Amino acid sequence: MLKIAYHPIYKHPLPEGHRFPMLKYELLPQQLIHEGTCTEANFFEPEIPNDKYIVAVHDPEYFYDLLNIMISPKMARKIGFPLSEELVERERIIADGTIKGCEYALKNGIAMNIAGGTHHAYSDHGEAFCMLNDQAIGARYLLNKGLVKKILIVDLDVHQGNGTAEIFQNDESVFTFSMHGASNYPFKKEESDLDIALPKGTNDETYLSILKKELPRLIKNIQPDFIFYLCGVDILESDKLGTLGLTLEGCKKRDEFVLSTCHRLKIPVQCSMGGGYSPDIKIIVNAHANTFRIAQRLYF
Repeated sequence: MLKIAYHPIYKHPLPEGHRFPMLKYELLPQQLIHEGTCTEANFFEPEIPNDKYIVAVHDPEYFYDLLNIMISPKMARKIGFPLSEELVERERIIADGTIKGCEYALKNGIAMNIAGGTHHAYSDHGEAFCMLNDQAIGARYLLNKGLVKKILIVDLDVHQGNGTAEIFQNDESVFTFSMHGASNYPFKKEESDLDIALPKGTNDETYLSILKKELPRLIKNIQPDFIFYLCGVDILESDKLGTLGLTLEGCKKRDEFVLSTCHRLKIPVQCSMGGGYSPDIKIIVNAHANTFRIAQRLYF
């Protein structure tokens, strides 16, 4: 059975007019259940994880300053959300959704998190709506438990996974691959193990041809025994924070290719949703829902 991490805390209240579409975290599970793609049984509710899994990735001083809402105003501004204890609790629960998703993926081949993809969180600070790097925490959990030896992180959000690149820059057990908009945030990029920066307006055909060439080559060379997939839908042409030109169908074909590759090669995959900022919330929800529809069809 497809297991999906979801908690009501994912939809966190924000000031009116805030550009982050928190509503999607409530609408997406509702849509999946309404259309029959999922039932209540598919969802599990993550909890607050043991701090040791978080400080295995994040600087303890940063983490405890975050817990006590003691980070500097400058650092808080970089994160972009009004800081509160509930917001930090939310971030910890999202991380647990990914940790538990790793265990489910090892059993079932795949697991999903309705939220996550917090790839702008560095080891010692957060930025751009990210405070704790859920997939980095999941990767370190798997390695420290001896459950896997080699991990590939496939980050297909429109924004480079700068925090993830920094966290694993000297770690040969994790290969970081980021394919993103060249002129998108972050404007000062970190160095992933492989970065592919795409020009403005890149269309479905160009995007998919690059991905179809690079991903199989990477998997062949790296031979990962686990994949993390960050499936942001901010690659859409309609996205107000993105610069690429993909259609809804192109975004769906991207997910289909990545997940069918993992399925065919029997490599467990954990998926975190990442970004999506189209002005029409229905487009965001539908694009994310496609990822779950494909997972159900391929695996179950």
